Amino acid sequence: MRIARFSIDGNVAFGAVEGDKPDELVLDIIKGIPFADFELSGTKVPLSKVRLLPPVLPNKVVAFGRNYAEHARELGNEVPDAPFAFFKPSTSVIGSGDDIQYPPFSEELHHEAELAVVIGRMCREVPRERVADVIFGYTCANDVTARDVQRREKQWARAKGFDTSCPLGPWVETDLDLATASDLTIQLTVDGQQRQLGRTSEMIHSIEDLIVNITEAMTLLPGDVILTGTPAGVGPLAVGDEVAVTIEGIGTLTNKVVKRG
Repeated sequence: MRIARFSIDGNVAFGAVEGDKPDELVLDIIKGIPFADFELSGTKVPLSKVRLLPPVLPNKVVAFGRNYAEHARELGNEVPDAPFAFFKPSTSVIGSGDDIQYPPFSEELHHEAELAVVIGRMCREVPRERVADVIFGYTCANDVTARDVQRREKQWARAKGFDTSCPLGPWVETDLDLATASDLTIQLTVDGQQRQLGRTSEMIHSIEDLIVNITEAMTLLPGDVILTGTPAGVGPLAVGDEVAVTIEGIGTLTNKVVKRG
């Protein structure tokens, strides 16, 4: 099931996305919230009539860096022996169709296409054999990065945590099992030109590795998001660019870069 979060006539709701053709998709509005037992209302609205919102509002976004060997090397970094985590605040999250605001303190903004894992239940110290049980689904992400700030400041809080730096969407796909999610095509285009192309099977540390690693240290809550790293091909974004992340079996996340102000 594809579950979207959207607004219509000033109201916010979740809905199950139905249909195959992009111009014929409809939302069956969900009664309740998708992290608990819910029912489909039978009330349907065309996707074209709503505004898509970030599919979840995470308490925290846990991101893992340098999790694809070629990406680590293209930036002159060593491949880490263990998962390397950092955080993006909830205020960095935007949805598909929202604008990425170019931060005024940077002159080198980069895209990073990523598979995002959405957590479905409160969990801590998750054993490897139970990882699938805590996953709600998967969505597309763009770990937008102020690369010059990242290099200059070393600590990544501003470089990767500024407002609008974490596009997520367009919805959460809940029907992918862990094995399938671990071998999907992931690509990114800027104004229709391909920049990144890889497979999630190229991750150094698997989805299981990442969730085991972070839950050793902290509790994850329903709606929290894990960013699993980006394949090679990261590069610059400019004001006016339209950047799209497409992941096999999930969908396409599209955002435009604008000047903040």
